Amino acid sequence: MKSLITLLFALTMQAQTTTEALHYLVRKPKIKATHPPVLFLLHGVGSNEKDLFSFADNLPDEYLIISARGSLTLGAGRYGWFNVEFKDGKPNMNFEEQETSRKLLIDFIGQMQQKFGFDAKQVYLCGFSQGGIMSYSIALTKPELIKGIAVMSGRLLPEIKPFAAPDDKLKRLDIFISHGTADAVLTVDWARAAKTYLEEHGLKPQYHEYAGAGHQINQAMFTDLLAWLKR
Repeated sequence: MKSLITLLFALTMQAQTTTEALHYLVRKPKIKATHPPVLFLLHGVGSNEKDLFSFADNLPDEYLIISARGSLTLGAGRYGWFNVEFKDGKPNMNFEEQETSRKLLIDFIGQMQQKFGFDAKQVYLCGFSQGGIMSYSIALTKPELIKGIAVMSGRLLPEIKPFAAPDDKLKRLDIFISHGTADAVLTVDWARAAKTYLEEHGLKPQYHEYAGAGHQINQAMFTDLLAWLKR
């Protein structure tokens, strides 16, 4: 009986460790490599893994592209990483849900590395809006896992700053920030504040503003993103 219980426990643990944390879509590298760089795409609130994945064929050929679905179901085909409400023009978010998603994404990255064998030293995150928020949160708290992040129309949570890694560990990060000056959802002030914070901690983010652009990925933003990925 004891050996049977031990076997069942082992099988249960195996099932838990092999279950993937998130739903996702994949574009394999067009240039074959044993250990390719990887780019994780993280969508905004109310969207899904198909959104940013629509750009996948236009991303650099050498990258493995993995587009993840948010862990929180908001409706039919609508997902997010945490709930957020806007009051008096300011976003009020559920930090506990953000923490759950942050930990799930960290686990997910490890699971994908085991499955696809990408270069663990060439892990990039690319997020729009709430996906950009998650990119900041993961990179600042786990910089040893991430080579670089691209944040489009996002913000750096004040709540995550106390949990940021020491400056000497953060300095290895490559960061791309892009934001429209007419963004009415997350104003450009958030991007400027993130840039200032990162520079104060020894980083040198590549920063772009787009005059008159709203809360969207425009052609200029995508062109600059491609140049950053190819540099």
